[in-house]
Amino acid sequence: MPRFNANITMLFQEVEFLDRFKAAAQAGFKGVEYLFPYDYAAADLVDALKSNGLIQVLHNLPAGDWAAGERGIASLPDRVSEFQDSVGRAIDYATALGCPQVNCLAGIPGPDVAPEKAHETFVENLMFAAPRFDDAGVKLLVEAINTRDIPGFFLSTSAQAEKVLADVDHDNLYFQYDAYHMQIMEGDLCRTVERLLDRIPHIQIADNPGRHEPGTGEINYPHFFRHLDAIGYQGWVGCEYVPATKTVEGLGWLRAAEAASKAA
Repeated sequence: MPRFNANITMLFQEVEFLDRFKAAAQAGFKGVEYLFPYDYAAADLVDALKSNGLIQVLHNLPAGDWAAGERGIASLPDRVSEFQDSVGRAIDYATALGCPQVNCLAGIPGPDVAPEKAHETFVENLMFAAPRFDDAGVKLLVEAINTRDIPGFFLSTSAQAEKVLADVDHDNLYFQYDAYHMQIMEGDLCRTVERLLDRIPHIQIADNPGRHEPGTGEINYPHFFRHLDAIGYQGWVGCEYVPATKTVEGLGWLRAAEAASKAA
């Protein structure tokens, strides 16, 4: 069975953020991820991790003004200096938290930026960032996101992600595979993960439609999980979904996966 970690930006919203570490541990999770650590002192996050026996699995680079609708700045030609500054900040947090990987959100370039220019900017920013994360012992990831939930998001398919990785051409750049987003954009989840297995160190899950728990939509997650085991996937699987009711009440899918694994 894959190793599942809780995305506590989306799960356990019944309690305040710093209390979600305890809630995740009590629910049986051994690792956590969340969008951003930057509103909190690193020491407070480290304490929350250690006191609950949790591993920090992932967080994102700073992504601009999230409250204003920005979803990353890495493909925005007029934000290169800001992006470069953000790399050092992300590395500082990842190092303090013992976080082995950081995700870079491409962002929404807008209609005034030609796709070719957005691609060039994204590639150059990643060429700047990848070796710096490598020096810090942290993997740098990029994520494709569906353009129905985030219209105009620059990186939106696995083929485009492959092109970006090829153009950057650095061993420390990887593809974070979100099954929910890729089901919407292209489907063929199992074969894509298998084909790109050596470039995918982290997977995220939610069902479609609704972005709720596995088992609430069209994705055959029991088959997907068995396939990850069969192909030897070694990374974490981040539970980045919106609970249909309360978080703990919706964990039946996880208990079923645990039971199926024990019975196998």
